[in-house]
Amino acid sequence: MDYLTVKTIHILSSVLMVGTGFGTAFYLFFANRSGSVEAIAVVSRLVVRADWWFTTPAVIVQPLSGAYMIHLAGYPLDAPWLVASLALYVLAGICWLPVVWYQIAMGRMAIAAHEHGDVLPQRYWAYAKRWELLGYPAFTAMVAVYFLMVVKPA
Repeated sequence: MDYLTVKTIHILSSVLMVGTGFGTAFYLFFANRSGSVEAIAVVSRLVVRADWWFTTPAVIVQPLSGAYMIHLAGYPLDAPWLVASLALYVLAGICWLPVVWYQIAMGRMAIAAHEHGDVLPQRYWAYAKRWELLGYPAFTAMVAVYFLMVVKPA
């Protein structure tokens, strides 16, 4: 595959990954603030689905397409912008993995609460707070990765 084709795939998957992450976080964040157990149950179920369908494949495509572009372009593996990008990507991943677990658990709690006509348990809100707090460094790291990929500072 030629460089521009791989670059197109890489860009599209990065937009899908970050865009889906930001979009689903936006909706779950505001669904949580609505206090509506029904809305939270619906949105949390869809957030988990979006992560499996869109974010997870993009998370896999990103390093593969990135590594192939590095190879095709002949960039040195120790280039500071590459090292920093990889470190930030790993940081985002370290934040994202527990976020996925929280989302699944939160979704199950919300669906159960809605089906039984209950309020959400305190554990839901504790998980929601952790979910939100992990999202900030993950998103910030990915914005920095975008910057490094575009600018490629020396």
